[in-house]
Amino acid sequence: MRITAVVALFADLPEAELTGWVARGWVRPDRGEAGLDFHEIDVARIRLIHDLHRTMDIGEETMPVILSLLDQIYDLRGTLRDLLLVLETQPDDVRTTVLAALRRG
Repeated sequence: MRITAVVALFADLPEAELTGWVARGWVRPDRGEAGLDFHEIDVARIRLIHDLHRTMDIGEETMPVILSLLDQIYDLRGTLRDLLLVLETQPDDVRTTVLAALRRG
């Protein structure tokens, strides 16, 4: 998706502002010969940044910290999902031992 199509999704997001977000590394679209190419995941991140900035009034100086923390949470969720999938393949006694250890803290 080209930048003009992305900007059209938001009534109050000028192209220059979105370009600034890309320059700061907040959004990382593919760069091709035809320009920036935004994917669905990029649009979701733009929507998040837009909401944080417009609705929650998160400033530009704070945004990198917020985005970094959200990225860490997202990565952690993926790791936990992978761990659960591996745990499901283990024999009952292994799962029981792991769950008991988790309950003990």
